[in-house]
Amino acid sequence: MIATFNLYTISLFLHISAAIVGLGATFALSIAFPLAVRMKDPRHLLFMHKLNLEVVTKLASPALGLILITGIVQVIDSDFISFSDAWISIAFVLVIIIGGLQGAYFAKTDRKLAAQVESEIAGGATTLSDEYQKEAQREGSMGALTGLLVLAAVFVMVIKPGA
Repeated sequence: MIATFNLYTISLFLHISAAIVGLGATFALSIAFPLAVRMKDPRHLLFMHKLNLEVVTKLASPALGLILITGIVQVIDSDFISFSDAWISIAFVLVIIIGGLQGAYFAKTDRKLAAQVESEIAGGATTLSDEYQKEAQREGSMGALTGLLVLAAVFVMVIKPGA
């Protein structure tokens, strides 16, 4: 069998690569943040918020944009996939929700929490406030939910319910 290089296969390659690289990095952060908490030094948490922000704005969000564009290209270019397919609609909705969370929640929250950690460190804190702890815990919960949404999107694209 000879490999086929056409718009669909190139788009599929970019689609899968963006999912692995762009969204895979967010899973690594879910391990790194608890490690920073266990190290009991607020400077590590400051670093994590800045790293989260960099990953979301420069890796995960652009990857989601590429996933969305290449998904549309694949549907348009395909003879066997349609926008009316349930699994396509579900996948698009999940990608849009994930993108919304990244832009409207994670980027905003990491900016806020990084500034809060910087302020508390500048004030001499060696442990962070209850207010910070509560908001950081909420962000961790939202991260877990977003991870489940990513896995749900992968599941839908592999299983293709309704196809």
